[in-house]
Amino acid sequence: MAAAGGLPAESADEQGRGGLWAALAGLTTRGRSFLAAGVAAAICAFVLGQEDLLRVGLLLAVLPLVCTVVLYRTRYRVAGSRRLEPGRVPAGSEARVHLRIDNVSRLHTGLLMLQDRVPYVLGPRPRFVLDRVEAGGKREVSYRVRSDLRGRYPLGPLQLRLSDPFGMCELTRAFSAYDTLTVIPRTEPLPPVRLSGEAAGYGDGRHRSLALAGEDDVIPRGYRHGDDLRRVHWRSTARYGELMVRREEQPQRARCTVLLDTRDLAYAGAGPDSAFEWAVSGAASALTHMLERGFSVRLLTDTGSSVPGEGAGGFAGTTQDSSDSAGLMMDTLAVVDHSDGGGLSRAHDVLRGGNEGLLIGFFGDLDEEQAAVAAKMRRRSGAAVAFVLDSVLWTQGGLERGPVEERLRLLREAGWTALAVRPGDALPELWRRAGRERMNAGAASGGAAGTAGGWS
Repeated sequence: MAAAGGLPAESADEQGRGGLWAALAGLTTRGRSFLAAGVAAAICAFVLGQEDLLRVGLLLAVLPLVCTVVLYRTRYRVAGSRRLEPGRVPAGSEARVHLRIDNVSRLHTGLLMLQDRVPYVLGPRPRFVLDRVEAGGKREVSYRVRSDLRGRYPLGPLQLRLSDPFGMCELTRAFSAYDTLTVIPRTEPLPPVRLSGEAAGYGDGRHRSLALAGEDDVIPRGYRHGDDLRRVHWRSTARYGELMVRREEQPQRARCTVLLDTRDLAYAGAGPDSAFEWAVSGAASALTHMLERGFSVRLLTDTGSSVPGEGAGGFAGTTQDSSDSAGLMMDTLAVVDHSDGGGLSRAHDVLRGGNEGLLIGFFGDLDEEQAAVAAKMRRRSGAAVAFVLDSVLWTQGGLERGPVEERLRLLREAGWTALAVRPGDALPELWRRAGRERMNAGAASGGAAGTAGGWS
């Protein structure tokens, strides 16, 4: 069995062979009934001395055994492959699985029942009955899978059930390979809130390194494998005695960190409509939106783990293709789970020590200590936006009362644009509201809030 991607198909001619005794275990109800009736008739014939009854008993008992031996000795060579469309699908959306069976032997097959193993959350186990497949022939079938829960789900292995013409015996031949369907969180398109500090041709704020003009102002560097030969600076090459190339103007992208609070104690409830799933979906939407806006983005959790771990300071979008970076972070969010609840200090340690640009946080319950840690995460030179999902709001009618107001006030005093998230709130509307509040705060302070990497 081959996974999607053009790998050689796996043959099932020898799969599932556990010996003749194992094949006898494949007797159907009809086969077992014939065998039992034949043995009973033979015993009665021996007791009663009836030779004709003995012949009938032997016929009934031998027929299922002969069918088992013939089916066991049949050398079918069947190859299969599976193809997923697509291999990564948002929660609540459908993916289609295509199966192909090729008869690579010189004999036609009998009746085949094709069955693929799928987790119960993806739907019922698909079964297909295939008529005889001629020598060199093929059959293609497909089925759909859907999950409202994100995660990584194995598909397979594929199983074939072979049956004799009389229906006395069934043998199962199993392939060994399987594929994986990745169900990523739902994402919502976010409105184009204007951001300052965007770079490399994105938006109004562009930050570029010093542009060097003129032959005398060129700062060369050593030649590296893959450099365009048209950039060779011959004057510097002659001066230094080695091949030198011109440095070119390098665009710098604005940075954005999306912080996801995964502490187990920070969320109440479970399921697709829980507060934790809202936070995961919100983080996925923010990551996708900021990558589309041209930002260098990274995903950070309360455990201190950062995705991706490569690129400029662990950010994606500078040395990697944006689609690849988004896929890597979505795969991480597909399987992210609650942490041990050790607090936000490890995430604060990662953020401490530099300007990380725009910071977008999705928090659960914040006690006084954790709210103070979150408040310190905001850098002076960067903007910070917090979406706080308090259990009181999600379990007691959604009234914005209690300690959540105090936590929001603490964050706002530290420079955060902090919003409480109620059940049923849509992230696009909260996104617009955060943009308006940030713009109003910037206007009130004479534009001081419109710093690099921040909201304007």
